[in-house]
Amino acid sequence: MSANEIGKVTHERAWMVFLVFLRLGLTSFGGPIAHLGYFRTEFVTRRRWLTERSYADLVALCQFLPGPASSQVGMALGLSRAGFPGALAAWAGFTLPSAIALVLFAFGMSRWGSAFPAGVLHGLKVVAVAVVAQAVWGMARKLCTDTARITIAAVSACIVLLWPTAWGQVSVIAGAAVAGLLLFKPARDIAHEPLPIAVSRRVGIVPVTFFRFAH
Repeated sequence: MSANEIGKVTHERAWMVFLVFLRLGLTSFGGPIAHLGYFRTEFVTRRRWLTERSYADLVALCQFLPGPASSQVGMALGLSRAGFPGALAAWAGFTLPSAIALVLFAFGMSRWGSAFPAGVLHGLKVVAVAVVAQAVWGMARKLCTDTARITIAAVSACIVLLWPTAWGQVSVIAGAAVAGLLLFKPARDIAHEPLPIAVSRRVGIVPVTFFRFAH
């Protein structure tokens, strides 16, 4: 396949990624945790862009990184499908519409907030809880499949609720990693399944360097 043909395929894939993520960006409600549930339904169950195990690994990696996990997972999915143009398309299709809507609603609430009934925002919060709970339950059925995993999830949730700080979250992530290392040793006959993201080490060093000096 020539360079022009490869570029054409990448462009078509990036456009498809943009359209898929734009539909999700306009219809997915509930915040980052709920978005992860929508992503799993769309890209693992329906389109089969990656396996259940790869998606779980990708979510775990993005939860470990600072920032909104759903945006990171979305860009990683776009990257795996159409390279860097796909990552940009995923961000433009999913994250950008939400940011624009948020700015518009913020201006609207600051100017005409008194026109909204008092119970509107409270009702939206209640609906958001239900949407997030449904998404969490859908992922838990696949990830928490035995007593040990259910216990780790329950203990982690309790610690985060009782210690609602950044250090509490970091401690839970670190503790869960240690628990997973000790309790869930994979069988020797199970081969590691790498994430479907082809980024060379040389290219990866560039953003890591910028991140290091930015902090």
